[in-house]
Amino acid sequence: MSRIKGAIIVNTDRCKGCALCIEACPKSVIALSKKVNVSGYPYVETINPDDCIGCASCAIVCPDGCITVYKKRMEE
Repeated sequence: MSRIKGAIIVNTDRCKGCALCIEACPKSVIALSKKVNVSGYPYVETINPDDCIGCASCAIVCPDGCITVYKKRMEE
């Protein structure tokens, strides 16, 4: 049996910190950073990357398309 492992990459330069992805994530993988990007916005970052299931909910709700989701099948 295999398990899906997910990973997300956030384009921090484009992120405006709207936090829609934080609310959409069922596993609480994403949080708002205390740092700011080049535009002065706080951006999101992964805080629990091992919990990501690759559902892509965060990427779907992102209004600026800042999140890319990768999925990998892990053999158990």
